[in-house]
Amino acid sequence: MEPKRRMKTNLDHTADSESSLLSELEKQYPNREQNTDDIKRVASMVNEYKGNIKACLHEQQEQKAGRWDRLADWVASFGGSWRFVITLCLIVILWLTYDNSRTSLFMLSFCLSVFTAFQAAMIQMSQIRQTVKDKQEQMLDNAINYKAEQENLEIQEKLHTIDIRLRSIENHLASLRDGMHRTD
Repeated sequence: MEPKRRMKTNLDHTADSESSLLSELEKQYPNREQNTDDIKRVASMVNEYKGNIKACLHEQQEQKAGRWDRLADWVASFGGSWRFVITLCLIVILWLTYDNSRTSLFMLSFCLSVFTAFQAAMIQMSQIRQTVKDKQEQMLDNAINYKAEQENLEIQEKLHTIDIRLRSIENHLASLRDGMHRTD
């Protein structure tokens, strides 16, 4: 289990992708008007592609994770839950109810300190593992965004070339039509 954290919804992610794609294109091509429908279409394709790759990446990371890595993730997940807080409170209350002598309180304090030291170490191991995962996902996001931007620009250039050719054909047909009307 991995530690719980806030995940963006697909709509938030799509909006972020669209706005970042639009801003990048505006920076690179300030004189060109951007078609928002094309940007939305490309952003949705990129998000679908990212989702498939991230699922595969997550699966590979879980396969590489050892037993101790999974234990650290479980401790981090459980240690940050209400179930843990309530269980720990119940243990302390039972301990104090059962025996509240000076020696017993010292032992309780010692046990909690040792427990906290091990728990903190395991939570840090889990956070380091999560940081590695996040870094890989960020690199993937950057690579996919760059590739999608390059493909979008190539498509726009091809469409621009097609548009120019169509206009020249239309002009040529119009001139032929005008030539036929003059000879009549």
